[in-house]
Amino acid sequence: MYEYYNANAVGKLDEDCTIRAISCATGKSWDYVYEHLSDLAQERGTMMDNSEFIVDYLDRRYEMLPVYDETIGEIANMYPDNVLLITTRGHITCSKYGTIYDTWDCSNRKAQFVWLVM
Repeated sequence: MYEYYNANAVGKLDEDCTIRAISCATGKSWDYVYEHLSDLAQERGTMMDNSEFIVDYLDRRYEMLPVYDETIGEIANMYPDNVLLITTRGHITCSKYGTIYDTWDCSNRKAQFVWLVM
């Protein structure tokens, strides 16, 4: 299932999927996640939307789950009791208790990486 979600501080539909997804998964504000990721990326001399930076950030905090050939929607259905962060090529989204929260329905895209947040 999909539900529209946009935590952007001023309601913009921007290229901020990482911030929105982590905000949704952790219950922290968009502003908090933005500042936190920005500070960490600055310390490492990279951009906060760099995919290697994001994968490393999530690997250090959450358990990565195996992905075979499932879509984001299939992954969300497999974990109806959990909160997940799920990447696909060029995008990251949040699944909470089987519902995908995002600004668009990405449920049919192939999952790349999945982290168990709760």
